[in-house]
Amino acid sequence: MKERFARGVFSTVLRLASPAYVLRLLLRGRAEPLYQSHLAERFGFGPAIAPGSVWVHAVSLGETRAAAALIDRLRRDRPGLRLLLTHTTATGREAGLPLLRDGDAQRWLPFDTPGAVRRFLRRTRPSVGVLMETEIWPNVQRQALKAGVPMVLANARLSARSLRRGEKFQALLAPAARALRLALAQTAEDADRLRQAGVPDVRVCGNLKFDLQPDEALLARGRAWRAGLTRPVVMLAVSREGEEAAMLAAWQAAAAARAEAGSPLLLIVPRHPQRFDEIAALVTDAGLTLARRSAFGSHEHAVPPPSAGVADAWLGDSMREMALYYGLADVALLGGSFEKLGGQNLIEAAACGVPLFMGPHTFNFAEAAELSLAAGASRRAATIPTALSEALSLLTRPEERDAMAEAATTFASAHRGAAARMAAQILELARI
Repeated sequence: MKERFARGVFSTVLRLASPAYVLRLLLRGRAEPLYQSHLAERFGFGPAIAPGSVWVHAVSLGETRAAAALIDRLRRDRPGLRLLLTHTTATGREAGLPLLRDGDAQRWLPFDTPGAVRRFLRRTRPSVGVLMETEIWPNVQRQALKAGVPMVLANARLSARSLRRGEKFQALLAPAARALRLALAQTAEDADRLRQAGVPDVRVCGNLKFDLQPDEALLARGRAWRAGLTRPVVMLAVSREGEEAAMLAAWQAAAAARAEAGSPLLLIVPRHPQRFDEIAALVTDAGLTLARRSAFGSHEHAVPPPSAGVADAWLGDSMREMALYYGLADVALLGGSFEKLGGQNLIEAAACGVPLFMGPHTFNFAEAAELSLAAGASRRAATIPTALSEALSLLTRPEERDAMAEAATTFASAHRGAAARMAAQILELARI
């Protein structure tokens, strides 16, 4: 009774919030027009598709990129598989488009009300549903269970912090966790916490992000650009709010260390595209000359103009080019780890052979961070000024830097195989 009441209150609040939700999408659409597209899908409407597809929900960019490794393996193991790919954010939907083949479909995940989810399931009728990483939705889980669609939480992770927060909403989230048929956890620690949250069947499969291979063409282009520079490159990778300003302050304070390290170029690649202009203004307000990646041209033979070679800083204001940026970098600082945000994907930097400095907050990638440290692929620093100081110092010791780079690629390749393990479990449930 308590759980039913909690779900009813949750659903009522969401229904009442629907007008505000649509308004928010329209406002976000001013900066990212994709948010204004296919609004009916947010409420479960949209063209019907043939039954039997494998439904993969990847919220945003990071989840969609991880899902790419799983989708590739699913297609290899089951030729002819039809994919239904859903997202919540514009960056996720844009990144998901290249993953589609003839016969596949792409949708927004509906708003988590009973009616919207029922309409979505009636129109799509998937054979199995796969939620990526941390997604648990009370009505999605309940309506899928009622419709006979087995739901899997893949590449699942649950931090101790998230588990504690979830306990405050146990009446709402515990039934959703129990409704999962299976969770495929990244680590044994994640698996233990998922069991505590109520998931009935949890299996450890590893982290899909180790299976992602860098785009070799982009990586080669980045290295070619780096070869055309006469100075090293220090990168602030996938940065989040507050980190860019801290980096710029530290950069200006480290003038002597920068001179000793060869007057490196600062490369900033923000996590969210809607902040590109904001970060550009921060850089110029700090008195630095700036070159923006978007001004170099988008074709595969684009090269930085001569003016970019003498700029103080570059802004990585493009999407799906992280391999290019890591190819440019001699050393990187990991965004999201210097604020209490849990860190961004450190595995991609390792796969590209970039020595990495992490902040204290890597709970989103806790095991990968510890494995990376143990392998000598990364180092931890308490603050951005400390990390920058150590990174600049590393540039003055090229043999040590090269040893870290080699350790990074070895570390990344040593932990692959999660995609094959997860695909086997999902296809067993799909019955197709």
